[in-house]
Amino acid sequence: MARRRTLRLKTREQRELEYYRDHDGRPYVRERCSAVLKVAAGEAPHAVARQGVLKPRDPDTLYGWVTAYEAAGVAGLVAHQQGGDRRRVLRGVRSRARRIAGDPARGAG
Repeated sequence: MARRRTLRLKTREQRELEYYRDHDGRPYVRERCSAVLKVAAGEAPHAVARQGVLKPRDPDTLYGWVTAYEAAGVAGLVAHQQGGDRRRVLRGVRSRARRIAGDPARGAG
């Protein structure tokens, strides 16, 4: 039988996670910090993934957050925002490529 993944936090680490959970402007950071705190409090990671976050997540996602926290602290949770408007990102890449190429139709020159 597999052992349940656990996480032990020092007081300073717990307070830092609580601060980000309560005050960060990015919802994904608040959610990740909340989930890591629940795992550190002894809740089963699988249960947290399914019922302990804003919307149900794949347990592997939650395990990834715990691993990222163990590796890099809060910085690991802040990095790698998922989702977003990919079209907007692609438009930015295309317009930069046109400027670099000197496309006169786009006002570069």
